[in-house]
Amino acid sequence: MRPVNVLALDTSTDRLSLAVARGAARFERDLTVGQRHAETVFAELRGLLAEARLTVGDIDAYVFGAGPGAFTGLRIACGVVQGLAEARGAPVLGVSCLEAIAWASGADRAVVCIDARMGEVYHAAYRRAADNTMTVVIPPSVVAPDAVPLPEDAGWTGCGSGFRVHGSALTARHGPLLSQVNADLHPTAIAMLAIALPRLAAGAGGEPSLAAPMYLRDRVAFTVAERAERKP
Repeated sequence: MRPVNVLALDTSTDRLSLAVARGAARFERDLTVGQRHAETVFAELRGLLAEARLTVGDIDAYVFGAGPGAFTGLRIACGVVQGLAEARGAPVLGVSCLEAIAWASGADRAVVCIDARMGEVYHAAYRRAADNTMTVVIPPSVVAPDAVPLPEDAGWTGCGSGFRVHGSALTARHGPLLSQVNADLHPTAIAMLAIALPRLAAGAGGEPSLAAPMYLRDRVAFTVAERAERKP
């Protein structure tokens, strides 16, 4: 059955992003909350559902920002949608935060870099198809800015916080392959909703218990010894 009412949630950055599809109508909230996702998510969710004139019981499917991004934030989004979906037996679908930025850019070809700290970026490249879906050209990875894999052709748009934090290294690495840069783009639930709806209609989405974040990296900091070794 094609889902009619779908809720999307992203907490992978310092922002809380929510979106709801009620049939053809769309409702969204996107606000900066720092590290207060767990404290604010349910109040904002109730407000958004009220605006959409829906209840949790009306939601047919759930979408979450699967990552990469902040470890704690990814777990919050995954846990919230799992809990809500379990109560109704609704399917859950994770969407890549990198793909969401590429989709939101509006570009036909997007190189996406999210600051991953520790001197690295989460990186991927996507090409927009005729049906407005994104095709992976370079798969997601975590890598140093001066070593990101390069596309074979030119005309790419650089997107995401990685270009704000590591702009010099990334633009130097890509050289003439980049036609423009938008470092202010971040993952949003409304973009994830747009990506997820056709997939859900085609039967994607799984059991809530099987939903899991995409980390790419299994650690969040260097040890003291490793930091010392990295100093010039």
